[in-house]
Amino acid sequence: MVEKRRIGVFAGVVRSIYDAPRGRFFVYDAIIFASLFLFLAFIVRNVSANLDRLHINGGFAFLQGKEAGFGISETLIAYDAQSSYGRAIIVGLLNTLLVSCLTIVLSTVLGTIIGILRLGHNRLLSRLAHAYVELFRNTPLLLQLMFWYSLILISFPNPREATSVMGVALFTNRGLFLPWMASSGGFGWLYAGLAVGVGIGAAWTWFCKRRQRMTGAQIPSFLPSMAVILVVLAVAKVYSGTALSMEWPTLSGFRVAGGLSLSPELATLLIGLTLYTSALIGEIVRSGILSVDKGQIEAARALGLHEGRILRLITLPLAIRAIVPPMISQYLSLMKNSSLAVAIGYPDLASIINTIINQTGQAIEGIAILMGAYLCLSLSISMVLNLFNKRMALVQR
Repeated sequence: MVEKRRIGVFAGVVRSIYDAPRGRFFVYDAIIFASLFLFLAFIVRNVSANLDRLHINGGFAFLQGKEAGFGISETLIAYDAQSSYGRAIIVGLLNTLLVSCLTIVLSTVLGTIIGILRLGHNRLLSRLAHAYVELFRNTPLLLQLMFWYSLILISFPNPREATSVMGVALFTNRGLFLPWMASSGGFGWLYAGLAVGVGIGAAWTWFCKRRQRMTGAQIPSFLPSMAVILVVLAVAKVYSGTALSMEWPTLSGFRVAGGLSLSPELATLLIGLTLYTSALIGEIVRSGILSVDKGQIEAARALGLHEGRILRLITLPLAIRAIVPPMISQYLSLMKNSSLAVAIGYPDLASIINTIINQTGQAIEGIAILMGAYLCLSLSISMVLNLFNKRMALVQR
């Protein structure tokens, strides 16, 4: 009798909760949460049993406790085969950041030009821009990367027969070689001077825009900011005693010495990702420009403004509010598309973690690191661009 009474009380409580205005939603949420918890518990138990059966110790201790034992062809920091797995992952992350940042800048510039040309009055340039967009947008990115990689390896000559472009750059099947700055005392003070100059220039630009909003008076900001950067760099150079010189790529036996070298893999990624993403960005820019009210442009023409000034001062500032949101998605896709580097042998984060998984068997930890890294990079890019988008949005008065 006591048990039946307790069951009846419990059933009454559940019934009263279910009949409450939001009670049934609470019940549904509790059922879904319990189902997810049981599913995750099953996954964890199953994974733990399989790891024990294969005698694999879980955890991330292998990142610092073991030598990597493999070399990496391109590194931005010091690395050798005796380095740890953790340092190898940092090298891969830096390589991914390098490709992503360079491609974002290049594809944005090229995509903006393509989008403007598509709406230009020159029919030849407009048709060429349209063909460019249709070609690169409608073919798979992996196929494009394989094409450019094969073109560099097969079509470009050996270093001893390197193709010179205006006596400045050398193209070979071992990479592209470009002129670059060389320093006898290092670039430390110059980097510090550049950071200080950019900071002062940004503060001056902010002051000029704030004063214009408050008083309407326009103060030149670009040229003074550039002058400040150059002056600070000159002071840093004189203070540090750094001797700068331009280093040109030259043939030295069977190889090319001097200058900046881009490996075939890095060059392929930059070319392929830039061309593919710029075609998509070109369409975003074109649609953003078309979203601008024609009355604004007609009013500017009535005032006698040149088409170039109309585009720079009116059309693009108004269109950028429609351009930025879809541009965020393209930047995120570009960063994730850089993982296709594994197909052409470039040592990015995905390629290095794949090697680590094959050597250690730590598949779960490796995939977790890879997912966490791409998640952090994506959220960082999204956060920065969303702040910019919020700043550019129209404010209702």
